[in-house]
Amino acid sequence: MENKVSQLVFYQQLDNQEWPLYLAATSEGLCFVGSLGEGFAELEKWTEKYVLDALLEENEAETAKYAEQLQEYFKGERSRFDIPLNAIGTDFQQEVWTALKDLSYGETTSYGEIANKINRPGSSRAVGTAIGKNPILIVVPCHRVIHKNGEISGYRGKLPMKKKLLALETTTFGK
Repeated sequence: MENKVSQLVFYQQLDNQEWPLYLAATSEGLCFVGSLGEGFAELEKWTEKYVLDALLEENEAETAKYAEQLQEYFKGERSRFDIPLNAIGTDFQQEVWTALKDLSYGETTSYGEIANKINRPGSSRAVGTAIGKNPILIVVPCHRVIHKNGEISGYRGKLPMKKKLLALETTTFGK
């Protein structure tokens, strides 16, 4: 019989009434930030799909540094994150997510601009799909990507969350 190595995924619900969400990390870094109000089922579904033999363990000690930086962001005290990340995705998704991390706080861009930035002009739709698969909302700031006409569109965390994040960054930008 073959021994399987299971991946331990630590998680916690962020204790913040205005921003209720789950976050999760492996020993390598933050791997998941959930959508507002989506609950534990969203995290379970994601780990079942993307983490081989995942074992979920609620552990605030293991996730404290990630929770602390997210709380600072929500309070307008942090505009950049300096925590290790373990973004699980394809090579193309990784390229897109890396480009997203280069976006400055309060800055928005378009799907086409991200496609150009990764030297794949004309791949706006594929970029949009990769952005939609971003498992680390907020920290990998996919909420900063809007249509080239300035309209706010699609977001894994749903549009109310995206609008709330953009408004947070607009009201605290430059402070």
